[in-house]
Amino acid sequence: MSDTVSTDAPNMPAIESTIPQEELDRLTDDIVAALKTVYDPEIPVDIYELGLIYKVDIADDRQVAVEMTLTTPNCPSAAELPGMVEGAVASVGGVSGVNVNLTFDPPWDQGRMSEEARLALNLW
Repeated sequence: MSDTVSTDAPNMPAIESTIPQEELDRLTDDIVAALKTVYDPEIPVDIYELGLIYKVDIADDRQVAVEMTLTTPNCPSAAELPGMVEGAVASVGGVSGVNVNLTFDPPWDQGRMSEEARLALNLW
C-alpha cells in the first residue's frame, strides 16, 4: 500500500494523496491488521501472509480498493473469501467503502507467501 495513486501512463508522476501522512499510515496499518484476520478455511494461515493480497489502494475519499487472488481459480472458498475481505476492511475506522476485485493475473504461487506462512505450513 502506498500514499500515492499510480498511473499506467509512462513518465507520469504519481499523484500525491490529500490524506495526511499520519492518517494514511494508520489506515494502512489497520487495513493490514484487518486482512490478517481473514483465513482461507482450508489453510491455517491468513490471506495476507499467504500472499493473496496483490494491491490495496486508499483513495482520497477513503474508499479502499483491494485486488486479490485465490490459491487456485477452483478454490472452494471463492464465493466467500472476497466478502470476508470486504467485511474486514470495512470494519476499519475511517474507511468509507470497500471494493474487492478478484484476479488471477498473475496466478498465485507459493513464492508469494511470507516466511511466517512458510514456517506455519512447513514449506521450506
